[in-house]
Amino acid sequence: MSLVPPSNNINNSKLYFSKSELSKILNCYSLGVSRGNWKDYAIDFTKNEAIFFIYNHSWGTPDCVLKKFKERKKERIIYNLSITNKKNSQFKNIDELISLLKRKQFRVI
Repeated sequence: MSLVPPSNNINNSKLYFSKSELSKILNCYSLGVSRGNWKDYAIDFTKNEAIFFIYNHSWGTPDCVLKKFKERKKERIIYNLSITNKKNSQFKNIDELISLLKRKQFRVI
């Protein structure tokens, strides 16, 4: 007897943050927490996106959104940084995104 019927249509190939990417993001996040800028975070994964949300308050909208996604036409990975009331920035690697985010943390009060 099977509890879950077998299905050949299940596609679990989601896009994830690698261990090194997540380590860099969490190191940056911990600096923001120690400065009192950030209080909470959330992670979401879909087929074409991996998203890291950073919150100033756990009940509000995200203060900062880090997104890793696949470009549909070219099948390459793009990193996107969205900060509240700022324009979105796109990067080709995570290190550029993290360096910009660390610079922005010094200006957040």
